[in-house]
Amino acid sequence: MPGCALTARRLYRRPPRRHKHPVSPAGATVSLASMPDPADRVTELERYHHDEVVSCTRCALHETRTQVVVGSGALDADVMFVGEAPGYHEDVQGIPFVGASGKLLATLLEGIGLTRDDVFIANVLKCRPPGNRDPAPAEIRSCEPHLFRQVSLVRPRLICTLGNFATKLLSGRPDGISRVHGQETPIEIGGHRLLLYPLYHPAAALYARAMLSTLEGDFARIPVLLGDAAPAAPREEAAVPVAPKAPAPGPPAAAPADDQQLGLF
Repeated sequence: MPGCALTARRLYRRPPRRHKHPVSPAGATVSLASMPDPADRVTELERYHHDEVVSCTRCALHETRTQVVVGSGALDADVMFVGEAPGYHEDVQGIPFVGASGKLLATLLEGIGLTRDDVFIANVLKCRPPGNRDPAPAEIRSCEPHLFRQVSLVRPRLICTLGNFATKLLSGRPDGISRVHGQETPIEIGGHRLLLYPLYHPAAALYARAMLSTLEGDFARIPVLLGDAAPAAPREEAAVPVAPKAPAPGPPAAAPADDQQLGLF
C-alpha cells in the first residue's frame, strides 16, 4: 500500500483530560463510530486507508499523481498536523512533509520534545496538484471526507493546521492564517471534541526567515495546550501501529523549482 505501510512500534496511553465546549466547523459531518478501544480504531483507519484512500478517484488529481499521500505517524496520536497538499517530494515518496518544509517541521517538533512518530501528519488533499498550485474548491470538497474520517478515528486532542487552506476548512471560517495563527479554538469533528490550533506553514518561514521566531513561539505553546485539550475516556494500553518514520532529505538538485505548497499566508 503506497505511503501507508504500518507496523506495531510502541505502547500508548492517553492521560485524563478536561472537556471544553466545542463548536462544529462547516462540513464536519462524518459520524464517529463507537469504537472505544484504540486498537479497534487503528484497525478501522488502516482498513479505510486501504479500501477508500489509496485508490481514490473522486477528483481529477488521480490522473496526474504518482501516488496517494495518505499520512504518516502514530494512528492514535494526541496531536495531528494538517497541511494543504502533497508537493513534489511527497508525491514521489508517498509521505507528507519530506522536503525542506518537512525538515523544518521535524526541527520544530524536536524543540518541544516530539518526533514525527509521536504525531499524525496529513493534508487536506491526498494527491499533488500539478505544479503545486493551490487546491481547487472542487478538489477540497472531494477530498475532505477522507480528512474528517481520519480525524474521527485518530481522535487527536489537538489539531494544528498549517497554512490557510487547512485552517479555513477545519475552522469553517474565512479568516486567514495571519489573523488567527496561535489562537486555539474548541471544535467538534464527527462527534469528537478537540482544540484547533492554526499555525503558519513551515514553508512560510523558509520564504521569510523573520517569521521563524513567530512559528517557534506558536509551537512552544503546544505542550501547554495539550493540558487543556478536549478529553476522551481513559484508555487501556494497546499496541498502536505507526507509519514508517519519514526521512527528511533536502530537495534534490533535480527537483522542480515550484516544490512548495501554496496558500501559506
